[in-house]
Amino acid sequence: MLFRFELSYTGMRITLQNSSVPALTPRQRATLTAIVEQYVATGEPVASQGIAALGGVSSATVRNTMAELVELGLLEQPHTSAGRVPTAKAFRLHVEQLQGGDRIASAMLPAQARSHIDSTLQGVSGADAFLERTSQVLAVLSNGVGVAMAMNREGDVLEHVHFQRLAQKRVLAVMVSRGGVVRDRVLLVEDDVSGDELDAASRYLNEQFRGWTISGVRAEIVRRTETERSEYQRMRQAAEELWTAATAGGVTREPAVFVDGVSNLIDNSYDRPRLREMLAALETKERVIALLHAYMGTEALLRTALSSAMAGRVRVVFNMEVHTPEMQGLVLVAAPVISDGAQHGTVGVIGTQRMHYENTINTVQYVAQLFAESQAAG
Repeated sequence: MLFRFELSYTGMRITLQNSSVPALTPRQRATLTAIVEQYVATGEPVASQGIAALGGVSSATVRNTMAELVELGLLEQPHTSAGRVPTAKAFRLHVEQLQGGDRIASAMLPAQARSHIDSTLQGVSGADAFLERTSQVLAVLSNGVGVAMAMNREGDVLEHVHFQRLAQKRVLAVMVSRGGVVRDRVLLVEDDVSGDELDAASRYLNEQFRGWTISGVRAEIVRRTETERSEYQRMRQAAEELWTAATAGGVTREPAVFVDGVSNLIDNSYDRPRLREMLAALETKERVIALLHAYMGTEALLRTALSSAMAGRVRVVFNMEVHTPEMQGLVLVAAPVISDGAQHGTVGVIGTQRMHYENTINTVQYVAQLFAESQAAG
């Protein structure tokens, strides 16, 4: 949906495409925008008197307009004598309006926020360290939950691999990519392997495959396994089996994911059972990974036609409860990190519907760009 508008009661031009919301009049749209922004700022139901003072029109006119917005499902009244608050549909409309205007761009982020982000991330090396710091800075600036995830990418280039014996039939595999991403995985092997054998396997893989892509190593190992069956290849085969387990089978190693600022949601008005469920879901790494993959993974982005030309575009998801029921009432503001035509990860914020969308979207977009630049420089 595309919106072109000016925030005034006169002279507003609106273009709606494929909208599930009835076309609003200029007065309805300006009133709704003012209500959303005032509610975000105060957290209190909005009365007609306050909106009338802002727009220079009578309270009676604003009351009539608010009644129309209630009928359209954009406002609701929490208490009999209270003002009105925006519905989820109203917040969606507000975000679409913002994204169709000229207030959404990383350059629009206040200088103080940009300076804070730059100073916090300055000197951070390695993708995982960058992402961990990113989740922290997003939590601070948004007063929500900062999330960041690095993708496990087949195109990563191997710099070094190391195997270490932890216990009988348990091996730690550590892989380092050229971009500085460190991946570790605990493997369960059928036959116990000595430390010397693991060292030999590490040397073989590093000598043979340093500089290869992960997918390229896997394909070459499959080819060699099929063609080389001699006794001389036993050591090589052991190394190749360890590599196969480290990159495909064995104990699954999830993408690196960082979550910070969960406590920011505690002050919001959730009932205690729902709050416990929500916090438990956010603190469970696997649930966060599944959530981000559902809405920000490569396949999800393709389904929403988020092409490489729109790499910096921030996606705002209101209906997370469809995938994760515990997230009902929360909103995901996230962006894919695109570099060299591939998705390297995701950065974003999970917060309540009453968030400052303009600042949050611009912050996420700015951080995504910095992350992409750091990956390209690495």
